[in-house]
Amino acid sequence: MDTGTHVVMGFALGGLATLDPSVSESTATASSVLIATLVGSQIPDIDTVLKLRNNAVYIRNHRGITHSIPAVLLWPLLISGTIYFFYPEANLLHLWIWTFIAVFLHVFVDIFNAYGTQALRPFSSKWVALGVINTFDPIIFALHVVGLFLWAFGYHPGYTFLTIYAILVFYYIYRFIMKHRIRRAVENIVPDATDIIIAPTMKFNHWRVAVMNKHQFFVGRGHKHHVRILDQFNRVPVPETPVLEAAKKDKNLSAFLSFSPVYRWECDEYDDYYEVRFIDLRYRSNGHYPFVAVVNLSKDLEILSSYTGWIYSEEKLRKKLEFLPGEG
Repeated sequence: MDTGTHVVMGFALGGLATLDPSVSESTATASSVLIATLVGSQIPDIDTVLKLRNNAVYIRNHRGITHSIPAVLLWPLLISGTIYFFYPEANLLHLWIWTFIAVFLHVFVDIFNAYGTQALRPFSSKWVALGVINTFDPIIFALHVVGLFLWAFGYHPGYTFLTIYAILVFYYIYRFIMKHRIRRAVENIVPDATDIIIAPTMKFNHWRVAVMNKHQFFVGRGHKHHVRILDQFNRVPVPETPVLEAAKKDKNLSAFLSFSPVYRWECDEYDDYYEVRFIDLRYRSNGHYPFVAVVNLSKDLEILSSYTGWIYSEEKLRKKLEFLPGEG
């Protein structure tokens, strides 16, 4: 989920914790638990700082080790131990319990969006992504905000958020039903599909669809239980040419390939350089595919520049690459 949603979830868990007698009967414990749930709801995303290095490092590592099983066990110990230093009169056990719930819930809800997490590390490096909730879901965020307003106006925070979370359980179940309907519609259109990727959007009834069979890629949009195919591409295996093999050694393209399961590729030759471009087919927006990896190589197959990430115009891409044809 996005940062804003994790913040309101941190407050919500602090309110839910008031149902715990050890929390509600101690001001010190209640204050420390609220701080802990706020920090615990954010701490797994500390790897966002990797963006300061470059997109390749971020793509490879975001929601990786910081969302792993060891991290889910270690974060609560670190957070509750630090907070207890400032609130020695708090109930340490219950402080740890609610910190653990906050950290676990952060990782757990991240599993439900299309990006997913490596939550099974170190036992498996597989990305677990159920793809039923968008990274920012307006309904989930709005329900939490409503709960916070009710808390501010005097309603019991514990029972308020207990009710909201009960509603959200049914909401998640309904999202699975919605996705299943889209999948059935895809299977009717492409009965020989070998892979079907369905991703939610911020719009309640709208879904992104990417499909593969043995010979083609299909890109479409789902609405309610209907699917419309917008683009089709022939599947062309990536050949083992010297240019493409050299490009694959680039860190940006390597990161892209570790992240993207559905893509097409292009290789263009110009007067003084080659350009290799890989295009993720999952994120079609207004007829454009903004998530790409591009590598420019010299005629001697030395990497001149590269980039991976979101790009919406060729001009911006050239600025990211810091390489213009015919220069340098």
